[in-house]
Amino acid sequence: MSLNDVNTQPKTITVQILHPEILKDDYQTSLYQIILVREAISVQIDFAEYTIPSHSILFLSPYQHLSSTTNMATTFTQLSFHGDYYCIEYHKKEVACNGILFNNIYVQPYVTVSPVLFHEIATIYQKIQDEIPHHSDAIIKAYLQLILALCSKEKKRIMKDFVPLSLQDNTIGYQFQKDLEQFFRIQKTVLYYADRAGLSIDRFSKKIKQQLGKSPSTLLQERTTLEAKKLLHLTYLSIKEIADELHFNDEYYFSRYFKKNVGVSPSHYREQVGISIVAK
Repeated sequence: MSLNDVNTQPKTITVQILHPEILKDDYQTSLYQIILVREAISVQIDFAEYTIPSHSILFLSPYQHLSSTTNMATTFTQLSFHGDYYCIEYHKKEVACNGILFNNIYVQPYVTVSPVLFHEIATIYQKIQDEIPHHSDAIIKAYLQLILALCSKEKKRIMKDFVPLSLQDNTIGYQFQKDLEQFFRIQKTVLYYADRAGLSIDRFSKKIKQQLGKSPSTLLQERTTLEAKKLLHLTYLSIKEIADELHFNDEYYFSRYFKKNVGVSPSHYREQVGISIVAK
């Protein structure tokens, strides 16, 4: 099955081989993706670079950019599904994956597991693939939910092995997270957050990069873009209302900002991703 086939079947689920040459370009799709990474690889996701270890599972939300400049011989197994097929927000009580596996700018977008668990998840992929021709949606969704539950459990366990920034409330990085969540809608310059920390922009940026792994400007872009995606998917607000909500001067500036960071316009994003069944 080709990549084009995925985009012409937006409300289904697919399992396929993702060949490495596709990552030489800026690959993206309107679907959620769960990618099995058998061998270590260096990639760029949106604005950040990651070295993903072997036996990892990578989670991407719609229209996240994925690329790699390294030479690779390995292939990846990709499971893709549309938000209308399985709504992660609707199923948040059964599987708490939104904000853990997907849509969290502060944690790595993958989880590294044991070879045994990796093989178990790969086996579930095969079971899903076997059921797709039979349109066994209830079975397929149960398998998908199992994958998400296993990975969420593992990622929560791994995160407990590190001292979270929330327990280090004297760090610049922790305070920046709090400030960013409170003010990102109205304050979109690094200078504002550096001033709150009492540091020069250069000193502040260096400390944030050391503690959070990304520059403050990158985190500002990612947080604003993530909120825009949420509002497009989880609400019936118009593009103008979303621009106002995020304190852009006008909807045209917001649309340019969104297209620059996501690759498509807000209207195209909403058309392809859809409005969630939990939208208000």
